[in-house]
Amino acid sequence: MVELKENTLESLLNQVKIKANKLNETFYASYTEEITSIRLIDVFRRARGMKENRSFWHSYIDKFTSVGVGETAIISSEAGSTETINEAWKKIIDKTTIYNPYKKIGSGMIAMGGLAFDPKKEKTKLWKNYPTHELIVPKVAITQEEATYLTINLQVDPTTNIETLTKETALLVDLLLNKEMDFSIKPRTVKSKHEIEPEEWKESVVLARQAIIDEQAKKIVLAREMRLSFTEQIIVGDVLEKLIETQPNSYIFAIEKGPDCFVGATPERLVKVTGNKLLSTCLAGTAPRGQTEIEDNKLAKDLLEDAKNREEHEYVVQMIKDSIDSSCENIKIPNEPIIYPLRNLQHLYTPVTADLKTGFTIIDLVKKLHPTPALGGLPNEAALQFIRDHERLDRGWYGAPVGWLDDRFNGEFAVAIRSGLIQVDEASLFAGCGVMRDSDPELEYEETKVKFLPMLNVLEEN
Repeated sequence: MVELKENTLESLLNQVKIKANKLNETFYASYTEEITSIRLIDVFRRARGMKENRSFWHSYIDKFTSVGVGETAIISSEAGSTETINEAWKKIIDKTTIYNPYKKIGSGMIAMGGLAFDPKKEKTKLWKNYPTHELIVPKVAITQEEATYLTINLQVDPTTNIETLTKETALLVDLLLNKEMDFSIKPRTVKSKHEIEPEEWKESVVLARQAIIDEQAKKIVLAREMRLSFTEQIIVGDVLEKLIETQPNSYIFAIEKGPDCFVGATPERLVKVTGNKLLSTCLAGTAPRGQTEIEDNKLAKDLLEDAKNREEHEYVVQMIKDSIDSSCENIKIPNEPIIYPLRNLQHLYTPVTADLKTGFTIIDLVKKLHPTPALGGLPNEAALQFIRDHERLDRGWYGAPVGWLDDRFNGEFAVAIRSGLIQVDEASLFAGCGVMRDSDPELEYEETKVKFLPMLNVLEEN
């Protein structure tokens, strides 16, 4: 049984209430305590049906997991820039009284969310619940790495009844941490599976290849959609559980907005910042996994020696270097990529490390790095314009940054590939590939079929 220290929280809230009364403004309180280790996927499941939006993040490398429930503050815009995100987050921090004696990375007040791939692309009803960018400060956040930390983030204004707010919060925490539930995975039955305009997509690959031959671009990434429907409602917690089990080398994420939930298992880190230390990832160039160790090794060797994939990978390496050059120092990049294996695929992989210069934040890096040539193309604006003109898809948050940051601007964002938008008993899955001058439309189509598999296999499993 995990119990919230109500008296300590109530004391903090009373301090903030005094300030709110004095200045006649709204302020925030953020209270953190270490708790007994629990399964955070179970917390996510317990929040289902509470009419509170949920968020989930699991980092495979450092075993960092975070779950958020509710929305105490929202940084959201259809037109705002990353500069406004920085300013809004700093403003929230300045208006927050923080109790966090641990100060571990990711503990305390955090914001979780993401951005749209291309704000200039006309929005469709598919993504109506997801703004151009949105970061959410959850009412309750629990983070876990070496230890487990519970953080309560609450809004306080001159009219707030502190006693009532404390009791309501304690009840919510008790439900999230202690409510008895059946955590067995519920079976699903696929009713239909429909690839959206595959032949037209292949035609767009031909057009992109010709544009590259005509030197309008060097690389263009094209994505497509698959729509699934089921006889039962999809339980997002079940999907996350299966993704953690089947995609051990990926970031597992979920961002819920009302009846919709954007979910994925992406292997591609965009950027991680710890203090002033930056880590980014070049992940471009793809091959399937083999059925045997011999076949797998041959496919990996062929990928390392493939001219198209090596050129595609080098574009990403150079772009990341150029993008961070003005905001970082001591940039270190290996000369050669290595193989990064996943369950269904293997990629060319090059890590990038650097020191962040004073005055820059992780949000600044997200702006500089997105979209990478692995998701947009080169040159950036020419590739994006081709995508706007020819891609038969509103990517929404697919292929865009999703992640978290804390009140000290530590954080991590990944590129939301291998993902899908779950909508009650339906889901849209997304996959793309990089078109180069020698691309074969049929081979590119087959590559996207393989990239659907991480989400498709999990949703189709019973």
